Amino acid sequence: VENIDLTNIEEVKKTVIDLFNRVVEVGRRSLFSDKIYIKNKEEYDKLLYFLIRERFGYGFLEPFLRDPYLEDVHILGLGSIYVVHKIFGMLKTNRKFENEKELNRYIIKYSEIVDRPVSETRPIVDAILPDGSRVNFIYGRDISLHGSSFTIRKFSAKPLSITQLISFGTISPEEAAYLWLAIENGMNIVVSGETASGKTTLLNALATFIRPDAKVYSVEDTPELNIPHPIWQRLVTREVGKAADVSMYDLLRAALRSRPNYILIGEIRGKEGYVAFQAMQTGHPVMTTFHSGNITSLIERLTGEPINIPITFIDNLNIAVFTSTVTIKGKMERRVTSIYEIEKYIAELKKVAVRRVFAWDSIRDKHVFSGKYNSYILEKKIAPLMKIDDKRKIYEILDYRARILRRMVEEQIFDFFEVWEILKNFYINGPSALPFSI
Repeated sequence: VENIDLTNIEEVKKTVIDLFNRVVEVGRRSLFSDKIYIKNKEEYDKLLYFLIRERFGYGFLEPFLRDPYLEDVHILGLGSIYVVHKIFGMLKTNRKFENEKELNRYIIKYSEIVDRPVSETRPIVDAILPDGSRVNFIYGRDISLHGSSFTIRKFSAKPLSITQLISFGTISPEEAAYLWLAIENGMNIVVSGETASGKTTLLNALATFIRPDAKVYSVEDTPELNIPHPIWQRLVTREVGKAADVSMYDLLRAALRSRPNYILIGEIRGKEGYVAFQAMQTGHPVMTTFHSGNITSLIERLTGEPINIPITFIDNLNIAVFTSTVTIKGKMERRVTSIYEIEKYIAELKKVAVRRVFAWDSIRDKHVFSGKYNSYILEKKIAPLMKIDDKRKIYEILDYRARILRRMVEEQIFDFFEVWEILKNFYINGPSALPFSI
């Protein structure tokens, strides 16, 4: 077969199916044909399925990757496979890897497919599968005592929108409107929480609040963000060997030369945090995620090893949003549990002044705007940028934005890109561009 673009998976798949059809035929065998005969259509479909599954899919795990209701797939070694279902939570399945050779062969094959091969010398690998799902491989019984293991976090081709998160109760219209104003006016924001608390999902949803004409620069270890902006410079770290590695630190340093309007960082973990705060200090707004459960821990981790931000720099960060996985009526849900404003560093006390402006009431499952008429960021930062003299008017604008978001939820406008189009048109043409009345 000639003239095939081997980088185009769909073209290669079509060619393989064509070749398959050339050599097989359904029906009775002919003495004068060299084709492979299959007795009926059912056998044909079964063979074609396994061909596509093994060559272009995920082999043994294909059913799990195809199921839209699964969020995570956990292979803990030999034994049963577990999944996280969007409705039923964690479930034990009837599928399992029976022997170590089969499990190791699977991990080696798929880590090589994504160009992040595991080995005895490199047993832990993070990667993105061809469909965008995130996977963490841990290879070898010496560090994974029940046998090699891996976790797949399923990728959604279309990100969750801010209106979907509001409808889920993850965030309130007022919180979203507050963050809308903050992002529109270039505030620096960190979304912080524990593992699987919805940090990246929220960050991606909030990105639709960035002005549509902005140049967005994103830096990630594994590409999870999906930004709708046409001017989007998307960069990913490279790990192939020490000399040829490109780290998040390297990419963030490059960001300062490319003059972005907003920098999105997948997650701050190490010395790249110092560059991120340099970017904030030089007027490049930053949004990022961080692994921390509360404001005290956030500041301690940012100022400690290995990030080492001087505590006097911390007030370059304007807003900290905390997310958590909670149990409500027996179901696991994600909630924005608090939003803090970072005001300033108080030299006399050697402490950072912070103010909580939103809190989640776990008893009523309600988000409370405790900072209304007492917000440092809204009154001292955003109102002057919007040339508002009467600081109370900023709360009227926030209420109006919240009503826009609430109306979108009422109208069931949940599609990520439809939400983006409405927000984009609002930025360009104002309230008259809204497809509904407020």
